[in-house]
Amino acid sequence: MAQFEKPTGVEKQLLMFQLNECLLAGQAIPACPLALDSSRKLDERHQRALLRYYAAAGAGGVAVGVHTTQFSIRDPQHGLFQPVTELAIDELKRADAKHGRRHLRIGGLCGPTAQAVGEATWLASLGYDAGLLSLGALKAASEAELIRHVRAVADVLPVIGFYLQPAVGGRLLPVSFWRQLAQIPAVVAVKIAPFNRYQTLDVIRAFAEVGRDDVALYTGNDDAIVMDLLTPYRFGHVEKRIVGGLLGHWSVWTRQAVDLHQRCRALSRAEEAIPQELLRLAIEVTDCNAAFFDAANAFSGCIAGLHEVLRRQGLLDGIWCLDEQEALSPGQREEIDRVYAAYPHLNDDAFVAEHLDAWLS
Repeated sequence: MAQFEKPTGVEKQLLMFQLNECLLAGQAIPACPLALDSSRKLDERHQRALLRYYAAAGAGGVAVGVHTTQFSIRDPQHGLFQPVTELAIDELKRADAKHGRRHLRIGGLCGPTAQAVGEATWLASLGYDAGLLSLGALKAASEAELIRHVRAVADVLPVIGFYLQPAVGGRLLPVSFWRQLAQIPAVVAVKIAPFNRYQTLDVIRAFAEVGRDDVALYTGNDDAIVMDLLTPYRFGHVEKRIVGGLLGHWSVWTRQAVDLHQRCRALSRAEEAIPQELLRLAIEVTDCNAAFFDAANAFSGCIAGLHEVLRRQGLLDGIWCLDEQEALSPGQREEIDRVYAAYPHLNDDAFVAEHLDAWLS
């Protein structure tokens, strides 16, 4: 792994302040899929095109090496974790220069402590801002062991806590765990993605009770995106807001997702009444997600579904996954057809068509 110089104490404090400020402002962050060719090898041309698309669409950053990128990029037979995360940094630096703003660099972290710390060290050497820490590999660990794990990673790289739904590899995490997590200074944000309202409340209540105002709450609940962004969560005299999203769903139709996020944030800041039109839109977005994520089949086609949307737009060459068994479920393609026809105002096909040749060049 690459060697790097750790920032000094003052530099570290400044970087942390800037990161907190950016995350708390609220960002639309797509979770980046993995572009493969027909041989299931990295398709660098389309991988770069995806990252250029997200930057041009106005995303506040990108998450790479996460569930949507396929956790198995780490498997020795694929060996893609380092090449993909390195490619992403290269493109994000180009995007910074082109668009005149800095894009957040979020990297996924997995596995037992030694692996997660190693991945965090690699990401830090590349200049990633924070690591989205999955606890799926520690299903039998106690709360105390989980907290030690988080602290070990946070010593290397700022951490975004992650409540990943059990259906795709996560584990149940009680409110007591989130209270302890909230007391780790280097935890800068939490992605709340249990796809469950009770468990979503557990996370937000824990941070309200601990009093961490410098931790940004992000939705990963792809089934409730709009309502998460619009809802004030009040516990006694403390009110918390989910300010942004770090979402697999936002890896497709991203230009429209960015616009939607901005509308929700404006309403939230102004504390204005929510228009009925936006409530209807919330249901439409959830209906689209059901098709993309294959909710009818326990999310087995969730990654292939996103690939299918990007393939139709020309941003991917095919829907191949590293696991040959990962594919669209029976009837899923027809469901994607249905939501495409039902909600034409939600896609950004015209935007993609206008710029696709440049992104692929």
